[in-house]
Amino acid sequence: MVAHHPGKDHALSILCHTIFNIRTIFKHVLPAQPCVLCGSMSHDGLWCAACDKTLPYLAAPHCPVCALPTTTGEVCGQCLKQPPLFTGTAAVFSYAFPLDKLIQAMKYGEQLALAQAFAKKLAQRIDKNALPDYVLPMPLHPAKLRERGFNQSLLLAATVARELDLKILPDGCRRVRDTPPQSALPWKERDKNVRNAFRCDVDLTGKHVALVDDVLTTGASLNALAKAVHQRGAEKISAWVVARTLPHHRT
Repeated sequence: MVAHHPGKDHALSILCHTIFNIRTIFKHVLPAQPCVLCGSMSHDGLWCAACDKTLPYLAAPHCPVCALPTTTGEVCGQCLKQPPLFTGTAAVFSYAFPLDKLIQAMKYGEQLALAQAFAKKLAQRIDKNALPDYVLPMPLHPAKLRERGFNQSLLLAATVARELDLKILPDGCRRVRDTPPQSALPWKERDKNVRNAFRCDVDLTGKHVALVDDVLTTGASLNALAKAVHQRGAEKISAWVVARTLPHHRT
């Protein structure tokens, strides 16, 4: 029998406490920056700790497939009736104020540092026991990419892949139709809008692939992309998103 040494536990406790204190001191030594939400000086990143508490984290029980709220975390009726090709969704927030303004600032205001902050939050939500073989961003059509200058989903995917030490396929899929923005269309027209809009150019036979996007609303775009990777042999497909639009917030 190995003897228990209370002194070792005490030393470990002191070490952990010291490391915590060093981290706290180091954080406060770093230059503060204005919080993107309230403007107060923040040592906690792009938004301050107080504003972080106001963000709509997706904490309530939800469907493991599409992340819509359910009573006890069971699969929702829609996913039972018509399951998407992706089999699970990881989402950090619900798409509600003030998170929606931050995502809009990232996409349309070119506040690209927000992508890294969001991706780090997303990486914390991923099940480390079921990591995929590849991470694949939602692609933009070349015309839209030229217009915007960047693909926010690629920025998110690159940071998540780096945080989790995963392989990313930045050009694994292409958007072959320049479709109108999904947000500009009624829900019922969104499936048709993105039908056959994607092509996958890599062999994914037997692989687990995670698709990364900023917001999941109806799931039409992610499901269309999932179809493209499924056709190239992907065995399991996960959806990783920053935010999930809930029914009462849909537009």
